[in-house]
Formats: sequence, structure tokens, C-alpha cells
Amino acid sequence: MCFKGKVLQETAIQVAQRLIDNGHDAFFAGGCVRDQLLGRSPKDYDIATSARPDEVLALFPKADAIGAHFGVILVKEHGFHFEIATFRTDGSYADGRKPESVTFSTAPEDAKRRDFTVNGLFQNPLTGEVIDYVNGRADLEAKTLQAIGNPAERFAEDSLRLMRAIRFSIVLDFEIDPATSDAIKANAAGLARISPERIRDEFDKIMTSPRRAAGVRSLVDHGLMTHIIPEILQLIGCEQPPQWHPEGDVFEHTCIALDLLGEQESVTQCLAVLLHDIGKPPTQTFDEADQRIRFNGHDGVGAEMSESILRRLKYPNKVIEHVSWIVNRHMQFMNVQNMRTAKVKRFMSSDVFELEMELHRVDCASSNGFTENYDYLRKKAEDFANEPLIPAPLINGKDLIDRGLRPSPQFKQILNTIQTEQLENRLTTREEAIEYLEKHCLHLE
Repeated sequence: MCFKGKVLQETAIQVAQRLIDNGHDAFFAGGCVRDQLLGRSPKDYDIATSARPDEVLALFPKADAIGAHFGVILVKEHGFHFEIATFRTDGSYADGRKPESVTFSTAPEDAKRRDFTVNGLFQNPLTGEVIDYVNGRADLEAKTLQAIGNPAERFAEDSLRLMRAIRFSIVLDFEIDPATSDAIKANAAGLARISPERIRDEFDKIMTSPRRAAGVRSLVDHGLMTHIIPEILQLIGCEQPPQWHPEGDVFEHTCIALDLLGEQESVTQCLAVLLHDIGKPPTQTFDEADQRIRFNGHDGVGAEMSESILRRLKYPNKVIEHVSWIVNRHMQFMNVQNMRTAKVKRFMSSDVFELEMELHRVDCASSNGFTENYDYLRKKAEDFANEPLIPAPLINGKDLIDRGLRPSPQFKQILNTIQTEQLENRLTTREEAIEYLEKHCLHLE
């Protein structure tokens, strides 16, 4: 355990100790217990207690009572946050999101209201003893994810648990219990009751997991992708030219590409790989002349579709902008070796160029295996390393105005022409640029 993890654990014990010293039961609960038993360092500690919210607030007067109605108090100690929740039984879930009421109860009843057996474990913070009311330890040892009690009831209570089931099975590398799996499929439509933001947050956790491809397959197999990104389903059975894509259809290609990403990747990177060929199904044609499948313009169509999909899921504007840009440009890599130096430099100057390079790498590795364009750009990056890709311009609009030109759309063309000469290293000083301007560009006005 790292130093920060050790301090977090010691602080959690101190918080629980204060509850115990004042006559209350207090247990570590849920994921922190699960992770410790799996040999992982918990990222946070939740505490379940017999203390009522007002009693918790009396012991931690600076705590946040925002969840007191549900028996949850947020305590901050030494820079760490801890959720302290009173043992409770939940009332009915009319909206498939949260209980309409709660009744404070006992530790066994509190364990039974939770989602999955491996998340229903308690631990005595002082002795380390594990308290198991739901057979969670056996499921941990069997690497099985199983809903507590009736799985259909658990998913009806909170439909986001449908996605959490996939996420936990992927992150923990656990098999989903058959009855739980069947209940996910039967209740998949419940996701329609969940806000796009909550769906997006769970989807991000699946996509940034090292087993993201397995997560995508599981979301499809359990009928959940229909309610997240239904466009993904059109990739299944969308055939590709076998000479370029021996791996199979577009869905298979996409999953292989996702698998080839590194273990720790940004959401933007993962979404760009997931969506890079989303425009293939609507652009698929068969060229009778050369007897091959084509997807002309799928990059541009895919960029538009990506923007629509990500806006629907309420992604931040910057993520939408970057993913759409990457999808729109991913086919341009095939032409880089034919580009002039200036165009290569402009191409490489993108803010997300490294993300584009990684998409290109896994795109090729999951299909034809070509690395020539990737290697070419890596070599160019070495060649250009000693100077800015796009250096400061040698002249500006004022120089044009000083020579009698009136501001107009021609300004951009003239400045771009001179920048191209600069990027090609044919102009290296301001004096050379002024001379070039007066000799070649003034007539463009």
C-alpha cells in the first residue's frame, strides 16, 4: 500500500473509532472491503453505522448533511472525504433511481439492500474481521458477480445498476452470475429512466478500463448498448474488404482496436477509437467495377455522427470537439508520405495529434498491419524536434496594410502562402518574407 493509501486507511479508522468510542456500531462497507480482500488498495472508505444522522453530526459538527434525508453524512478529515451512512432499509423506487423513503434499521438489513454480494460486505475497522450477511466472500473467491436477493428487484430499484454490473464484471474480471445476467437482459429498457449524465459516467468507467473491449461486447450482449449508443449495433455484420480487413466486420475491428490501446487511456482516446468507423454502415457501397466494398466519406460522416452521439450523452464540449476532429482526420494518414513539408507540419500541429497517432496505430494493427505512415510521422517528429512545428509568422496583416492592401479575404490567402514558404524553409527571415510579399503577392489584391 502506498503512503497516501496508508494515511487514508488510518484516517478512516480514526473516523470509525470516534463512532465506536461513543457507543455506536461502525463498519467499513462495500467497495473498500471488497478491494482489500482482493489485495487492492481502496480509493475511498465508506462507513456504515448504527448512529443516526443527527448523532453523526454531533460527533462531526463540520460535516456536510446534504444526504441526511437518506441517512448519509459526508465527513472530511485530513483532506479525505468519508461517507458515513446509517444502517437503513430502502422504501419503494418509483423512478428507478432512488428510494422515495428510507427506514433506519440494522446491519443485516442494510447489507441486503445493496446491489451485489461482493459490495455487501462489512469489516470491523479495529479488528479487520469481515462480516458477511450476503455470501459475498464466496462470490469473491469464485470471481462471480451476483445481485443480492432477487436480481430483477435490484435492477428495478435503480436501473443504473444494470451498467454497474457490467462495469464491476469488467474491472474485477468476474463472470456475471447467470440469473443476474438474465435479469440485466430482461430489464435493459430500464436505462431509459436514467439521465444521460449518469449513463455517461458509468460508460466512461467501462471505456477507460483495460478490458474496455470486453465491456463493449458485454453491453451489446446484455442489450444495454441499445440504450447508450445504438449506432454501435450497426457495426455488427457490416462487412469490410477482406484484403484490407481480414479481422472481420467493423464491430470486430473496433473491439480489437480497443484491446490494443494501453491500460491507462483518456476518455477522449477511447471514444475516438470506439467511434472512428461509426460512419461506415451508412456509407457502405459495393463497387461493381473492382468488385470491392467501399466506405467513401465515412470519416466525415463519422465525425458528424460522433458529435451527435456525444452531445446526446452530455459530454463536455472539449471532448466532443476533440473526438469529432480525430474521427474526421483519421483517413488522412494514408496520404502523409505524399504531403509537402508545410502540410505535414500543419498536420502534426494538432493539439490532439498524439491521440490521432495512437488511433492510427491501433487502426492499422487491428486490420492490415501497415506501419509505414506511422513510422514516417515518427521520423518526421524527430526531424522537426529542434524547432517549433509552426514558428512565429515572419509578417502579419499590418505589413500588408502598410503596403497599400485593404483588409479582405485575400489577407488569409497571402499570409498562408508566405507561411507555407516559411514552413518549407525557403523563407527564414522577415526581410526575405517582405521581399517575397512585394515580389509575388501584392498582385493578389
